[in-house]
Amino acid sequence: MTLKTTPFDAAEYFDDAESQAELLADAFESGDATYIAHALGVIARARGMTAVAKDAGVTREALYKALSETGDPRLSTLLGVTKALGLQLYAKPADPGSLDAGNA
Repeated sequence: MTLKTTPFDAAEYFDDAESQAELLADAFESGDATYIAHALGVIARARGMTAVAKDAGVTREALYKALSETGDPRLSTLLGVTKALGLQLYAKPADPGSLDAGNA
C-alpha cells in the first residue's frame, strides 16, 4: 500500500482576520524579513492571491515571487499588499531591554 500525502498549506488554517493579524504581528515582532514575507504570502493565499494582487497593483506572478521563500518584496509591494489585505502597519518603540548596548 502506497502512502498518499498532500502538501501542507498554512493558508487553510488562517481563515479569519484575527488569526491573520496575529500571524503578521508575530512575523513583524521577529524582525525576520523572510518570515514577514512568508506570513504575508500565507494571508494572501488565504484571502485569494489573484484578488490581493489586483488590489495591490501587481501581477499575481509578481506577488507569488515577492512573497516566496527567496523573495524580497519592495516596500511599495509590501505597502500595497498590506493595504489590499485591509491591514495597517504601526511602529512602536522597542523595549529598551531588547536593545543592544552597542546601538543605544
